[in-house]
Amino acid sequence: MDQPQYDKRVVRVPYDQLSPEILEAVIKEFILREGTDYGEVEVPFEQKVDRVKKQLKSGKAFIVFDDFMQSCNILSKNDPRLRDLDREN
Repeated sequence: MDQPQYDKRVVRVPYDQLSPEILEAVIKEFILREGTDYGEVEVPFEQKVDRVKKQLKSGKAFIVFDDFMQSCNILSKNDPRLRDLDREN
């Protein structure tokens, strides 16, 4: 059975097109989904939120929406899935 190609069902969502409340919710959900921090020093949750916001604003990360899964994700600019998406567009 053929599965849909990632790049056929995923679109990039400009972070600045989201309301501040929705952006915050997407970032928080992403951080919670990523799991436990295994570094030597525990990073406070709000600091993690700020880091992700900075990555989005600097272009080091991007929000994508998967129409098939009806979910958002945040990908590093180096993520191969994002490169595949860019090739199609």
